[in-house]
Amino acid sequence: MVKEDKATWKSNYFVKLTNLLDEFPRIFIVNVDNVGSKQMQNIRAQLRGDATLLLGKNTMMRKAIRGHMDSNPNLEKLLPAIRQNVGFVFTDGDLTEVRDKILANKVPAAARAGALAPVSCTVPAQVTPLGPEKTSFFQALQIPTKIPRGNIEILADYVE
Repeated sequence: MVKEDKATWKSNYFVKLTNLLDEFPRIFIVNVDNVGSKQMQNIRAQLRGDATLLLGKNTMMRKAIRGHMDSNPNLEKLLPAIRQNVGFVFTDGDLTEVRDKILANKVPAAARAGALAPVSCTVPAQVTPLGPEKTSFFQALQIPTKIPRGNIEILADYVE
């Protein structure tokens, strides 16, 4: 399969998005941060027949929507939501069924450096089995500690 040039790809994307905006009366906006390609493939397979998932560049999405607003002025409400890593789920079926299919594929992800936790985390005040050589780890997180009897003790609950 030959990859098309950038201009052709962009024009095809605009046509595809405008066709989907015309065809489907309901749209979900989904955040796809920390979603792997295999998980995305599973979601697309489950939605097949009920909904269409479209991802792309935010600027291209905004440009296509702005160009299509003359036929549907309600699309202007979508523009502020196109931030970060988002996609559109187009459907003409029941929204709750489609939402349930999407949420059924939600899986917990391991923590990664630099990633923000979607929920708050608490480190309780306690004596840890860690030795004094690990104090730099707690200092980097600004967690107050002391070292009684060769172990690190966390002095106060740390909530992040």
